Amino acid sequence: MTPSQNRPVAVVTGASAGLGLALAQGLAERGWSLIIDARGADALKDAADQLAAKTDVVPLAGDVTDAEHRADLVDAVGELGRLDLLVNNASYLGPSPLQPLAAADLDELRRVYEVDVIAPIALAQALIPELGKANGIVLNVSSDAAVEAYEGWGGYGSAKAALDHASAVLAAEHPGLAVYAVDPGDLRTAMHQAAFPGEDISDRPEPAAVVPALLALLDSRPASGRYRASEFAPAEAS
Repeated sequence: MTPSQNRPVAVVTGASAGLGLALAQGLAERGWSLIIDARGADALKDAADQLAAKTDVVPLAGDVTDAEHRADLVDAVGELGRLDLLVNNASYLGPSPLQPLAAADLDELRRVYEVDVIAPIALAQALIPELGKANGIVLNVSSDAAVEAYEGWGGYGSAKAALDHASAVLAAEHPGLAVYAVDPGDLRTAMHQAAFPGEDISDRPEPAAVVPALLALLDSRPASGRYRASEFAPAEAS
């Protein structure tokens, strides 16, 4: 589908489920054109079918750690002719149950860093030229594990801490962009369930619950930095 002229464009990684899909749906409802990716082709197609009822969507199945897949995402941006927002949402938790850092499988740890740190930096490198033309936004999904020391979270948490710092450096190097590392809070997602195997996480909010706060962040465009989504949560009517 050819996007409507002047419609803003977002790349959202890890968009077949969870927070990625919920945010893509929120952007679609606002008329954004979307380029979405995920590793699972079938789940991504299902997500794209949902989104296509609301907006133009380009689904590209693949792994963000794969340079050829990232090149495909960049080519899709080129075909649409602009980029206003890059959402680095795709993440890898590591093995479930979580491993103590002193006993962590180093191959798994490398995979965590490849997905959660290297791939977002690589996508930013490739897409900053287009983002710069639009004075665009980079939104890197972080975690409270980046700033709190939780047992078992050493790999994922340290990777998200590295992503936070990389976000701050990108912001310093590209002052025309808004670069955010955002902690969405605990959500009812497959990844969060994997972190707590066998536990009931039904008390956590659904990913859609945090989307209004993320959209409020995008609308208000504060200074680049690290934020909690709860800081932008709309006030509840009394």
